[in-house]
Amino acid sequence: MTEKVYDLIVVGGGPAGLTAYLYAKRALLDVCLVEKGPIGGQVLLTDWIENYPGFPEGVSGFDLIELFKKQVEKLGLEVKYDEAIDLTVDGNLKIVHLATGEKLKAYSVILALGAAPKRLGIPGEDALIGKGVSYCAVCDGPFFRDEIVAVVGGGDTALQESLYLTRFVKKVYLIHRRDSFRAIPILQKRVRGNPKIELILNSVVREIHGKEKVEEILVENLQTGESFKLKVSGVFIFIGLRPQTEWLKGKLDLDENGFILTDKNMETSLPGVFACGDCVAKNFRQIVIACGEGAVASLSAEEYIQRLKNA
Repeated sequence: MTEKVYDLIVVGGGPAGLTAYLYAKRALLDVCLVEKGPIGGQVLLTDWIENYPGFPEGVSGFDLIELFKKQVEKLGLEVKYDEAIDLTVDGNLKIVHLATGEKLKAYSVILALGAAPKRLGIPGEDALIGKGVSYCAVCDGPFFRDEIVAVVGGGDTALQESLYLTRFVKKVYLIHRRDSFRAIPILQKRVRGNPKIELILNSVVREIHGKEKVEEILVENLQTGESFKLKVSGVFIFIGLRPQTEWLKGKLDLDENGFILTDKNMETSLPGVFACGDCVAKNFRQIVIACGEGAVASLSAEEYIQRLKNA
């Protein structure tokens, strides 16, 4: 086991984790960031962000994260590119176990784990991932130039990504299980006014068909019970997120969906362990909210560490 003891370990390099890291460095804490993928998280998959303060013309997800990175790099960025797989406690120390076998010790830990796209769980979905089934329009949209695709979902992401796809595709079927969308009104207005988008409401996708790639989908109207097929080359699924918290079950309190329960200071049920961002149980998930939670988690962790050291 590594003998070094950090003041703080931040697990996750999205907006929440980067903000927590920034505040920790400004507090002169000895802090390490653990990230299993590229720094930035889900924001890297976001084409355009119009509601982040300070950018009146909007900003791409990639450019926003680059600015975040530059700010923390100025203060010194120590990163372990590895996956956290366990969390244990040894007295006042928290131990983060990494997939490579390394164990990092710290007085406090901030979990900024983010969340991954939910799947429909229908026939054909898993077999055709990467062959027309996608969870990222920014990543895969350009591959469907002049083709017909389906988007499944009714929230902000589904509508925003449908609009993005119209840059490339001939037509988008936007399929939602209810008769109205959850998305913000301005996105609904843009979608309804786009001639390339056809709304299919009160309906769900039951099956995805195709041999080497997606060829068609089976859709059921929930009001009439009628089923029909649509010829599409791609299916983009945006039905929500699932937190990356499977490895924390039994370690700290989670809600029924696996999101981490915290108090107003972002502290979890395990003293000295804080959480922020999309992995936390809450009503709203926005970049600006994740950043605010990251700041609160870091300030709370700083207070916790000082109490331990003073004791």
